[in-house]
Amino acid sequence: MKKIIIVSAIACLLMAFTLHRETPVYTSQDPLKESMGRGAVVYTDYCIQCHMGKGEGVPKAFPPLAKSDWLFKNNITNAIRVVKYGQTGEITVNGETYNGVMANLGLYEDEVADVMNYILNSWGNSHGEIITEAQVKAVAKE
Repeated sequence: MKKIIIVSAIACLLMAFTLHRETPVYTSQDPLKESMGRGAVVYTDYCIQCHMGKGEGVPKAFPPLAKSDWLFKNNITNAIRVVKYGQTGEITVNGETYNGVMANLGLYEDEVADVMNYILNSWGNSHGEIITEAQVKAVAKE
């Protein structure tokens, strides 16, 4: 009887370790690439439903992030503000007007930095500079 209990306990532990998924560890020695890797996870969890898998958005509903003139034209600080606090009202992205709501997603500042690094350096976007948690902390709600 004790053997069955011990074997069952070990099997449960092994199953728990097998099913437990952690955020992947990125060890590229490149802080921007590491941040982008973490940002890809945040994007998949919070952004992909509206902005789609390749950042293409949904016409007339959710603006594209891929090759988005708005991200760079309206400055990076404003883009950080939108991800950090959400946004309502009209914006124009790549010549198309959007008038919707982006909710405050409740992301931590490190998550905002990581997802910004992912967005600003994916799908034809090329910012090249790393967004830091300190930069995100410095962005106030207007």
